[in-house]
Amino acid sequence: MAEVKRAYVRPLDLKTGRVDLTHGAGGRAMVQLVRELFARHLGNEYLGQGNDGAVLPLPAGEGARLVMSTDSHVVSPLEFAGGDIGCLSVHGTINDVAMMGATPLYLAAGFILEEGFALAELDRIVESMADAARAARVPVVTGDTKVVQRGKGDGVFITTTGVGVLAAGVVLGGERARAGDAVLLSGTIGDHGVAVMSRRENLSFDAPVSSDTAALHELVAAMLATGAELRCLRDPTRGGLAATLNEIAHQSGVGMMLREKAIPVRPAVAAACELLGLDPLDVANEGKLVAVCAAADADRLLAAMRAHPLGREAVRIGEMIADNHHFVQLETAFGGRRIVDWLASDPLPRIC
Repeated sequence: MAEVKRAYVRPLDLKTGRVDLTHGAGGRAMVQLVRELFARHLGNEYLGQGNDGAVLPLPAGEGARLVMSTDSHVVSPLEFAGGDIGCLSVHGTINDVAMMGATPLYLAAGFILEEGFALAELDRIVESMADAARAARVPVVTGDTKVVQRGKGDGVFITTTGVGVLAAGVVLGGERARAGDAVLLSGTIGDHGVAVMSRRENLSFDAPVSSDTAALHELVAAMLATGAELRCLRDPTRGGLAATLNEIAHQSGVGMMLREKAIPVRPAVAAACELLGLDPLDVANEGKLVAVCAAADADRLLAAMRAHPLGREAVRIGEMIADNHHFVQLETAFGGRRIVDWLASDPLPRIC
């Protein structure tokens, strides 16, 4: 009796193929997309379990706690100078976990794909995502894919969830800041927002502007290792530095005094903001952090930050001050003062 051969399945066309509704229907086409695209880039021993969830080891530690964060990414355009929605979705969630002082361990990823989206572009995005996860040593261990009809989405949206472990004794939060504390910033502001907007609006500058998207957990680990009295950490993403500092001021019940001359802004970013009518303080970042610490520990914390590649340009930008109104104030380059308020609306929508 002749041997019955298994039916031939045509490989995914990653050059000219398009997403269609069958890729999200739960059948053979969806399994093929997962195996030939997602698993090819993101595959690891945990994702390879192939179940609805992953069974994961948790580092032992007396008093250790879990930290979990989730974030959705809808940036437009999907690719921009210095990054894309793939690496951004990894960096953004890792950073949210790291800002709690935790060590990120695992990621989950959910994809909403639009019918007709090019498989070649999806392949680039997932490859970028995989590269970012490998570089950060934080694997994507489980995920989900859905497809919506043409015109009901915008190419691809990605939601990532991160899980990390917080060591005993580490407690960070905006409510812990107090008058007299130092406010530190890890580097230049506005790079990400301007990079995305320049691609979206087809703007070009003499000096190219690239997104600062990066995973900050190793920088945070170096800061914690100093033993400095850290009050809180934040990554100033949507709403920029202004929104982040106002949030800390309101949580802590004190005010803040900043020095404009101390806040680093690249000349090209400053020029772009002037052209677009934006304040760099309101523009999103994806690879910077703000730290509030005891004033006596500011110098050694800055030294540790500057010793790390992602904190080379770290600076002290101001202090927390007693203020019942919880205002964030700025000493301007001209010697005056102004209030730094958070905006009622987003000047740069779909930035992350």
